[in-house]
Amino acid sequence: MPTVSLLDSTPPAPGSDDDVLRLIGPTGERTASPDLDPWVSDVDDAALVRLLTDMAVVRRVDLEATALQRQGQVGLWPPLLGQEAAQIGSARALRTDDFIFPSYRETGVAYCRGVDMLEVLRLWRGAALSGWDPMEFGMGTAQIVIGAQTLHAAGYALGTRLDGSDAATITYFGDGATSQGDVNEAMVFAASFQAPVLFFCQNNHWAISEPVRVQAHAPLAGRAAGFGIPSVRVDGNDVLACLAATRRALDRVRSGSGPAFIEAVTYRMGPHTTADDPTRYRDPNELDLWKARDPLARVEAYLVSRGHDPEELRAQLQRAADEVAARLRREVVRLPDPGPLDLFEHVYAAPHEQLERERREYALYLAQFEDQAQFGDQAQFGDQARTGDDARTGKNPDGGPGAPGGAAPSAAHGTEVAR
Repeated sequence: MPTVSLLDSTPPAPGSDDDVLRLIGPTGERTASPDLDPWVSDVDDAALVRLLTDMAVVRRVDLEATALQRQGQVGLWPPLLGQEAAQIGSARALRTDDFIFPSYRETGVAYCRGVDMLEVLRLWRGAALSGWDPMEFGMGTAQIVIGAQTLHAAGYALGTRLDGSDAATITYFGDGATSQGDVNEAMVFAASFQAPVLFFCQNNHWAISEPVRVQAHAPLAGRAAGFGIPSVRVDGNDVLACLAATRRALDRVRSGSGPAFIEAVTYRMGPHTTADDPTRYRDPNELDLWKARDPLARVEAYLVSRGHDPEELRAQLQRAADEVAARLRREVVRLPDPGPLDLFEHVYAAPHEQLERERREYALYLAQFEDQAQFGDQAQFGDQARTGDDARTGKNPDGGPGAPGGAAPSAAHGTEVAR
């Protein structure tokens, strides 16, 4: 029997979308998929309008947050422009008892979990030391360390399995994170112990300024297969396909069959963060190519082809987005700054002796500066008071004669004042 050497095979490029699963194409055409269609048979036009509304609101929140950062109201912001479908589609597939371990860009996922967008902006404004209560929303707070959340997700997922729960765990990360040791170690752990965790990779083509084609010469989904984890590539700009693929993967995870991996092929239309300038390294032609694959435009085109009035649909989306954006801008600028001792809040669930001792020591340390400031104010006030008394009594502060009712000040004294 003839054999084929793997050395002779040429894998598809990591940024290509030739082999991705898709249900709604870039121009709004509906594509049949035997792998995905059964998982979204309940999604009618009304449900698609809701998904489109989610994406429109999240996009507006993202643009508003970017504007607030440019105006000095937010310290930093990681835009998600272009990745709305990947986040909304996957998040809407989750149950309330599922748990999410995000990176720092999953604003859309947080929105779907009911997190107040003001709480997201509070963190990036620097008015909070953390974020929301993870247990209240079933979602961890932003993880800045690239890929670290995947380890947390694998361990948490194993814990849920040992507890006898069929809840799933999902962790989000980008294409750049797949080169981190943490992500690979998390997949080794999850595969070894059959942890019920879904690895959701948003391949947005750029790890800051490094294109995905440099760090990966084959699709990222193939890396999971090396760990024995089944994987799939899906059009990350197709919200319906992302919903279906995530439902399908979660069904496997819940059944006790072990972890799964989704590579959502999408594109980061904006900068890595507002501290980044993508025009320094990105070809504008590439940006134009992906603008034509916009995740919102394709759903709108599909709904219009189904008889929905485009003007009415856009007006509905505009109203929903305007309402959220107006409240966000109004409230963000009113957020109070945290006090110095707030650093010690929400560290432990119960009182902790060492932490309380550190709090007292830090409070004494801060009190030194308050005392110095108070002493300085009193000294300055005293100088001003003495100057006023001297003026009334006709005496100069240095004991010499004052101008009113006394001899003229000396030349030396005048020079001192001038200096």
